[in-house]
Amino acid sequence: MAKQILLLAGDFVEDYEIMVPFQMLQMLGYTVHAVCPDKKAGDQVRTAIHDFEGDQTYSEKSGHNFTLNATFSEVDATSYDALVIPGGRAPEYLRLNPEVLNIVRHFSESDKPIAAICHGLQILSAAGILKGRTCTAYPACGPEVTLAGGKFKEIDIASAYVDGNLVTAPAWPAHPAWIAEFVKVLGAKIEI
Repeated sequence: MAKQILLLAGDFVEDYEIMVPFQMLQMLGYTVHAVCPDKKAGDQVRTAIHDFEGDQTYSEKSGHNFTLNATFSEVDATSYDALVIPGGRAPEYLRLNPEVLNIVRHFSESDKPIAAICHGLQILSAAGILKGRTCTAYPACGPEVTLAGGKFKEIDIASAYVDGNLVTAPAWPAHPAWIAEFVKVLGAKIEI
């Protein structure tokens, strides 16, 4: 039976950071359920495209609509093997939802694989699971990681960092490294 992965989404999630892992993990044979609080399977979330165009921070443009394939209110975290948290603006408000934080705590306490990228670390910080952990995120989230008791690791934007069951990356340019490391933590071996 394929491992089941839960993916937390919300309006204005970063387009690439939801679409790419959702599709790549399915391509590898995993079952991926994308959910959003107060939405059900078949509903959509709007996405934002963040790009690095030489400004002091990323630019933001409208992305695609992403169709959820599972219902948040029906999620039983114990039935999932791993968790994916994309970035964008969604984590900013998702971290205010107590059920989202309980789901994240379940994965942490159960030592199940967690992959978070970019602003997704805002949810991990709010859930209180970063104390004593080393991770990376979009650099603007570094202070949140530190305030949550974690050690922020500044790395190249195309790299990923692994601390036990936690796989993190700064932004979508790290997808190849981030997803490859996450798949290793899931226990898969890919030979090319």
